[in-house]
Amino acid sequence: MILKNVEWPDQFPFKEEDFQRFDETPDSLFYEAPRFVTHIDDPAIAALTKYYSKVFPPSNTPGVSILDMCSSWVSHFPSGYKQELVVGLGMNEEELKGNPVLTEYAVQDLNVNTKLPFADNSFDIITNVVSVDYLTKPLDVFKEMCRILKPGGLAIMSFSNRCFWTKAISIWTSTGDADHVMIVGSYFHYAGGFEPPQAVDISPNPGRSDPMYIVYSRKLSTA
Repeated sequence: MILKNVEWPDQFPFKEEDFQRFDETPDSLFYEAPRFVTHIDDPAIAALTKYYSKVFPPSNTPGVSILDMCSSWVSHFPSGYKQELVVGLGMNEEELKGNPVLTEYAVQDLNVNTKLPFADNSFDIITNVVSVDYLTKPLDVFKEMCRILKPGGLAIMSFSNRCFWTKAISIWTSTGDADHVMIVGSYFHYAGGFEPPQAVDISPNPGRSDPMYIVYSRKLSTA
């Protein structure tokens, strides 16, 4: 895909209005009722799970901690996947309670409070499935992700072309898939402390089922 040899502008290229939404009512109201549904189709979910199975450490690796950000009742991790610590951070307690892969969870609205409730250098992997497009203060969140990742830790942002249009940021709803890859890549770049972000298209049946894209980066080992 398109994150090879990007010449990023000196300054973060987006403006405050790029992060406005059609519906600016409190997100806590929008997420108040649990939604026990999946937001991407089964082939896209299978492609994501397969990708995770390639990049995750094996189940029950001592000392491995994973954070699923913007989590819900399902994380799409490989079947039976287990680690000592798998934390879900999300908006709806009922959904988080129902997620079998999580060992603990916290409810937090990242658009109100971007400070992640975890210690520095505490996670090996951070995942975020089809939710990066809802973040209204993404640079602050990505800086926090960098803080809580262990050196060399991996952040995996996955997304499709589906979303709650009224709640996604305007820069997202007004652009296409290739732009979305650049937007997420820019978050890693301008947050600082990450390796150059990379992108991979894991769409299982282009044109016939939901597309699926991953933008990932590692925290610099020397950070």
